[in-house]
Amino acid sequence: MNFLETLVQTFANKPIDWDELEESLIRADLGVAMTTQIIKTLQEREAWSLMGINNVVKVVREEIARILPANSPPITPEPGKPKVILLVGVNGTGKTTSTAKLARYLQQGPVLSASRMDRHTVLLAAADTFRAAAIEQLGIWAERLGVEMIRSEYNADPAALCYEAYQAAVKRQIDFLLCDTAGRQHTKTNLMAELQKVKRTLGKHDSSAPHETLLVVDATTGSNALNQAREFKSAIGLTGLIVTKLDGSGKGGIIVAIQDQLGIPTRFVGTGEKIDDFAAFDGREFIAKML
Repeated sequence: MNFLETLVQTFANKPIDWDELEESLIRADLGVAMTTQIIKTLQEREAWSLMGINNVVKVVREEIARILPANSPPITPEPGKPKVILLVGVNGTGKTTSTAKLARYLQQGPVLSASRMDRHTVLLAAADTFRAAAIEQLGIWAERLGVEMIRSEYNADPAALCYEAYQAAVKRQIDFLLCDTAGRQHTKTNLMAELQKVKRTLGKHDSSAPHETLLVVDATTGSNALNQAREFKSAIGLTGLIVTKLDGSGKGGIIVAIQDQLGIPTRFVGTGEKIDDFAAFDGREFIAKML
C-alpha cells in the first residue's frame, strides 16, 4: 500500500487530527520542511479543519508536484569524447547492480543516426577495488551485457584505474564510461577524500569530467538517505540520484525531501531485481503511482 492510500485509510471514517496528519507526513519521509509547507498550505485554505481526506491528498499532490520536475534530464553523449558517469554511495544500496542497469539502459537508447545504425557503446570501470566480490560481480554483468570492463588488482588505487579506463574509452571511441566506486560511509572523511581524488584524476583528462555524478540511495532507508545525499554533495557534488528498491517502499517520500532540501533530482529508479527493472524518473508517474 502506498503512502497516500495509507493516509486515506487512516482518516477515512474520522475527523482529521492535526498532530496525526503531521506525523503521517513525516513518517512518509517527506521531511520536516515539506511537511511544514503542506500544513501551511492547508492552513491557508478556508475551513481546512473541515476538509475531507481527499482534499488533503489533493494538497499533498499539488505541493509535491511543485517540487519535483516532471521529467529527469536525459543523459546524452559528449561530442567527440567519452561521457564519464561516476556512481557513488554507501555500502549496500545496490550500486554495482545499478551500474549494470544503467549500462543496459544506455545501450538500449535510440539508434544514433541513419549513418550509424548501432547503439551507444559503454565501458565499465570496476573502481571498487576494495571488494574482490564487487569486481567479480561487475565482471559477470559486463559479460552478460556484452561490454568491456577495465579492472585492476584487489586493493589497487581506484583513481589510477579510472584514469586508465578513460584512456581506454578514448582509444575505443566509447560513448559512456561508467565508474563503479566502492561503497563508503558518508561520515568517513578519509574515504570521501579518496573519492575526491578519483574526481580530480578524471579531471586531468577532461576538466568537465565526471560529467555526471550519481548517488545510489536505497528508498527504504528513509531520512538517512537525506544525510547521505547532503554529505556526498558537499564532498564531490552530485548531478542526481539513482533510487533503488522503490518497489519495496510504501513511502518513497525521500525523493521529495532530497529534491526540496538539496536540489538534487532523481534521475533513475530501480523497481526490481531484473536488469530491465530500471527507468528514467518520471515525476508525474511517481506522484500518480507511488504516492
